[in-house]
Amino acid sequence: MRFDVLTLFPESMDRLLSESIIGRARDAGFIQIETINIRDYTENKHKKVDDYPYGGGTGMVMTPQPIYSAWQAVMQPLAHLEKKPYTVYMSPQGNVLNQVTAMHLAEKENLIILCGHYEGVDERILEEIVDEEISIGDYVLTGGELPAMVLIDCVSRLVPGVLPSPDAYSEETHYSGLIEYPQYTRPDVFMERNVPDILLSGHHEHIKKWRFLQMLERTKKKRPDMFERYDANNPLAVLEAYGLLPKKKNRKK
Repeated sequence: MRFDVLTLFPESMDRLLSESIIGRARDAGFIQIETINIRDYTENKHKKVDDYPYGGGTGMVMTPQPIYSAWQAVMQPLAHLEKKPYTVYMSPQGNVLNQVTAMHLAEKENLIILCGHYEGVDERILEEIVDEEISIGDYVLTGGELPAMVLIDCVSRLVPGVLPSPDAYSEETHYSGLIEYPQYTRPDVFMERNVPDILLSGHHEHIKKWRFLQMLERTKKKRPDMFERYDANNPLAVLEAYGLLPKKKNRKK
């Protein structure tokens, strides 16, 4: 999968996106990340990429020409592809990023991510090139680079080969609609707190049931909104986990 990031500060992203799991995935060729400096494409002799907003107001607005030229520079080499690259604008006005959105984006072959700054970008560029606006939360940041890196990390983990197997993310918080079960490692006892006996039993079926029940309990406690949605969509699974399904009677022949 390929990510092309249109930004004013490519250096701020390159280092972080070259570390840890994402860095190894890039080295192995599972994902490709390119940062494009919007300022390199401005036709302004002073390299300006912003101007005062029409109608007055505070702050500056990113001008459309350098963004569009940078976007075209990315699109032209990919014009032969059957699927058009999908363009995302990181914006506090967009839909809040969640696991469903990440899974949807992970199905794309090419993502172009536009990072805004100042008071945002000229509305006409959004109308011309952007397919979807995405936010990472209901708050405002000084630029789109941090949200873009969050999006890349979140989506990349779902790309085949980036993690060892689908199991590495399929049981995590939000993937199934529930919060993940608690995790433990050595030592068996720490600060007089023991690892639950069930995890030391070696009985995988019992462990699986215990973990699912823990997911339900933790979700109910920490995110009751998520629990209500899950319960509405999976009522039999919840009843079975709590032992509330009526036992089947053996029929006499």
